[in-house]
Amino acid sequence: MTRELSFWGWGYSDKFPNEDGLRNLAGFAGAMLGSPDITPRTPPKLSDLELRDVRVTAPDTLAALCSSTVADRASHTYGKGYKDLIRGFHRDFSPAPDLVARPRNEEDIAALLDWCSTNEIALIPFGGGTSVVGGVEGDVGDRFKGVVSLDLRGLDRVLEVDPVSRAARIQAGATGPVLEAQLAEHGFSLRHFPQSFEFSTLGGWIATRAGGHFATVYTHIEDLVESTRMLTPRGPFESRRLPGSGAGPSPDRLVAGSEGTLGVITEAWMRLHAKPRWRSSASVKFMDFGAAVTATREIAQSKLFPSNCRLLDSHEARLHQVTGDGANVLVLGFESADHPVEHWMTRALAIATSHGGDCPKGPVHKDGDKVSSRGAAGTWRNAFIEMPYMFNALVSLGVVVDTFETACTWDRFDELHNAVIENVRAAMKRECGGGLISCRFTHVYPDGPAPYYTFIAPGKSGGEIEQWMAIKHAANDALIKHGATITHHHAVGRLHRPWYERQRPELFGDVIAATKKTLDPAGVLNPGVLIQSS
Repeated sequence: MTRELSFWGWGYSDKFPNEDGLRNLAGFAGAMLGSPDITPRTPPKLSDLELRDVRVTAPDTLAALCSSTVADRASHTYGKGYKDLIRGFHRDFSPAPDLVARPRNEEDIAALLDWCSTNEIALIPFGGGTSVVGGVEGDVGDRFKGVVSLDLRGLDRVLEVDPVSRAARIQAGATGPVLEAQLAEHGFSLRHFPQSFEFSTLGGWIATRAGGHFATVYTHIEDLVESTRMLTPRGPFESRRLPGSGAGPSPDRLVAGSEGTLGVITEAWMRLHAKPRWRSSASVKFMDFGAAVTATREIAQSKLFPSNCRLLDSHEARLHQVTGDGANVLVLGFESADHPVEHWMTRALAIATSHGGDCPKGPVHKDGDKVSSRGAAGTWRNAFIEMPYMFNALVSLGVVVDTFETACTWDRFDELHNAVIENVRAAMKRECGGGLISCRFTHVYPDGPAPYYTFIAPGKSGGEIEQWMAIKHAANDALIKHGATITHHHAVGRLHRPWYERQRPELFGDVIAATKKTLDPAGVLNPGVLIQSS
């Protein structure tokens, strides 16, 4: 039996808590925020929705690919960011696309590109719909006669495997589980596991320069890209398979991060990994956050290259029930398909304990295929996967909740972190009367960390978006002012574009605009993402 996806929230509909679950969560959230009047609200049903009239009709040659049902249009209206969830929960689907197109092959995509380009219809590539930055929304202004959402999940096959070079040619619409199942038949794995892994697609990962679960080395999807193929209104754009090249600017780097504005990614050759056999994991407690940061930096600079090096501050550790004793927790992991990894873990723990860290239970070493769900590492992993579902429930309780992530050099972290905490707390106090903010490192580099923040605050019914926007702006301003990036792995979309314009070199914006004009002369591909729509 096929499970039903939520049309307004994250993931599967049957994962939404029942009444008892919501009441318990309301009590927990109320106690945490000092707001006892948090009460559940009824989530929307499809029958509640009234969508705008369909403004365009597909030609007979494309009609079989297109749907205008309420279910299809509603489920392709938004991504899964807080603003998306709150609008969906309140039954506002005003930016709904006119049609949802499901191509079967590249010929269908080329025909849709031609039809939209010649008829002033915006075409928005859609993978798993997990964007949290407004990357798949049909908010394109008045210049277009209509909007078509291009759902690519029908192109989901592993087309070719090169076991000698350890690479595979994979269609862009394959979700994480679908591509992993096919690669497993050949004894390989892509080993790219973002939080959205279950629903997001290879093409979406490449288009947004997605970050995976691993803390070092293979952190971003472009590190795994060998070559790409993209269809544009001007024709195919395909790079050559190479392990590396110094021949001018990289065409693959142009495709990675293009966010559906330059073309439709249809397939890519990806570098593969053997499934790991040996694993070691440990969790280290620090009562002092500064000491924990120093230990994490030294491990990141040691060239031990842990697969997991995730630092949770005390608020984050308590929020995810990793520990409740006020400690900051460093979750460490090493793995290999080639050799045992105990020695690497021993050295990492030596670094951590030299800065006051305590690993009371010691490391866990494993020889085998299965990932353990025990201990702090297992608790964190389970919480990591389930957290987006928690957002659905918190939205239904009227709580303002969101995350944002960044990266900076180590020398700037303390100043940045203090500014972010100060700005966000002040905004939550001003807009919501208070709230909580926590921090974790999702990735670490020799020259800097990638801090990831979560904020939670009481909401005012009907004013949640304004409250959220004020908090989000306070955070974004702090990131740009203190030399950090506006996004480490969540992409730019429409949400981050004003701050992205402050971050990038001014002339680079002109370069992107000129490239778009060359590849997409009519400007129909995802207007308003990355650059201002002309």
